[in-house]
Amino acid sequence: MPSHWIVKTEPSTYSYDDLARQKTAVWDGVKNNLALKHLRQMNPGDRVLVYHTGDEKAVVGIAEVASEAYPDPKQKDPKLAVVDLKAIGRLPRPVPLAEIKKDRAFADLGLVRMGRLSVMPASADQFKRMVKLGGQ
Repeated sequence: MPSHWIVKTEPSTYSYDDLARQKTAVWDGVKNNLALKHLRQMNPGDRVLVYHTGDEKAVVGIAEVASEAYPDPKQKDPKLAVVDLKAIGRLPRPVPLAEIKKDRAFADLGLVRMGRLSVMPASADQFKRMVKLGGQ
């Protein structure tokens, strides 16, 4: 059974639209130990919500894990890992963090509890609720 995840990105550096244009991309730049642990737990077929940080602060799209985690080819540090993500589709409506925080279904979501974490799990119900809030 696939797992569900949330990844965060600064849209001025790399946005969901960049991922959609590339179709598949190496998801790199993760350095936090807990975020790396989550990244290493990802499996092909897992669904991923993409969250834009910065001024936008909203879940904007859906991706799918396209590879198992592997060592970051751009780094010499063997602790750093990456996965390949494949764009699935932009949500019809971004789901702002303020709305997420108000919804009791997300009370234990890492996005609400640990705001600085860049890769975090979400339950299947939380994933479905987020997609529904996004108009899909």
